[in-house]
Amino acid sequence: MAKMEQWDIALEEKTKELKTCQQEKGLKSCLGCEEMNNCNIRDSYVKAVYESMSKGVGGGFEF
Repeated sequence: MAKMEQWDIALEEKTKELKTCQQEKGLKSCLGCEEMNNCNIRDSYVKAVYESMSKGVGGGFEF
C-alpha cells in the first residue's frame, strides 16, 4: 500500500469530523443544518478536499 500523503490524511480526518457532526445532528448532509454557512467544520472539510485535489499546489479558492 502506498504511503498516504499529508493531504489525504488531513482529508480523512476532516471527513470523519464532518460525518460525526452530521450524525450528532441527525443529518445525512450539511444542507439541512442551520449552521451550514458559518460552520468551521464544513469550511475545514472543503479546504481539505481542495488541498487533497491540488496536493498543496495552486492558488486559493472562493465560492
